[in-house]
Amino acid sequence: MKKIGLTTTVPVEVLIAAGYEPVDLNNVFITSSDYSKYIDIAERDGFPKSLCAWIKGIYGACLENNIKEIVGVIEGDCSNTKALIEVLNLKGITVYPFSFPQSHKKEDVEVEIRKFMDIFSVSLENVEVVRKRLNDIRKLAKELDELTYVYNKATGFENHLFQVSLSDFNCDINSFEASLKLAIETIKKREPLNKKLRLGYIGVPPMTSDIYEFVENLNSHFVYNEVQREFAFPRADKALDIFEQYYDYTYPYNTEFRIKELKKQIKDRKLDGIIHYTQAFCYRAIEDIVLKQSLDIPILNIEGDKLNTLDARTKLRLEAFLDMLLDLKESQKCEY
Repeated sequence: MKKIGLTTTVPVEVLIAAGYEPVDLNNVFITSSDYSKYIDIAERDGFPKSLCAWIKGIYGACLENNIKEIVGVIEGDCSNTKALIEVLNLKGITVYPFSFPQSHKKEDVEVEIRKFMDIFSVSLENVEVVRKRLNDIRKLAKELDELTYVYNKATGFENHLFQVSLSDFNCDINSFEASLKLAIETIKKREPLNKKLRLGYIGVPPMTSDIYEFVENLNSHFVYNEVQREFAFPRADKALDIFEQYYDYTYPYNTEFRIKELKKQIKDRKLDGIIHYTQAFCYRAIEDIVLKQSLDIPILNIEGDKLNTLDARTKLRLEAFLDMLLDLKESQKCEY
C-alpha cells in the first residue's frame, strides 16, 4: 500500500478505501527515539524558533521518512498548517487539502468529505465498509476507556497511547487491533489503582508524556484524555454515516461545541480537577480563558515547547495544584 502522511486526524476511511496506508506524522515525530532531529531539520530549512514544535516535527518527519503524499488540514486545526503545506509542496510533496468547516453545519461537513472522496475516486459505499471495520476497533478503545474511568485499572498513559494511535491505527489495522485486544485482556486482570484524585487532561496530546507517571506518583489518576478520546471517535457507533461521524467530532470545531462534551465528561467521570495542556506559540492557548470561565472545576494550564519531559517549574506547579485539590477534597469530606 502507498503511504500518505497526515497532519492531524482526517477521514481515514476515505484513504484506506482508496488503497492508502495513512501515517499520522505527529505520532512518527513524538514516538521517535531521536524526536529532536525532526525539529532540527525544520529549523535548518528556515522554520523560525518561535514556531510550534509540532509543526516543525511534522515537517521533519515527512521529509526524513520519505513521505511523498500528504493530507493537510487547512481549516479546523493548526493555523500554521497552510504555510507548512506550501513549503512541503516546494519540496515536491503532493498535498491534498481537507477542511473541517467552521460553520459546523452537517451539510457543509458532507460537502467537504464528498470533495475528499472525489479526490481519491472512492464511493460512499466503499467508505462505509471501511468505517464499519474501523468502528469495530473503536469499540475496543471504548472498552479500554471504561477500564480507565469506571474500573480504574488502565493507566492514564495507556488510555492516552491507544486512543491517540487511532488517528492512523499505527499504520496496520489488524496488528493494532490485536495489540489493543491483548492490552485489554492484560489490564482486566489488574487490581484497581485507587488514587485519591481523578483528573482530566484536555488540550492537544502532550509533548511531555511523562506527565502521566508523574501525577500517578502524587496519588492522582488521569481518567479522561479529551482530544485523544475524540481521535478514537467514541460516538461513531451512533452515527448513521461518515458525515454524521465527523460532524460529531469536537476537536476541529468551535469551543462552545467542545465545552458541551467537556461538561458531560466532567460529570460522568467525577473529575476533581483538569490539566489543560497547550503548546508554546499555539493559538489554542487563548482558549484557556474561555474554558476557565465556562467550566466549573479547578483548571491548571501548563505549556510545553520542545522538551519531551516535564521541566522543574512545571513539576512544581503540578505538585502545588494537586496538593490544593487534595486539601479541597478533604475539606469537602469534613463538611459531610
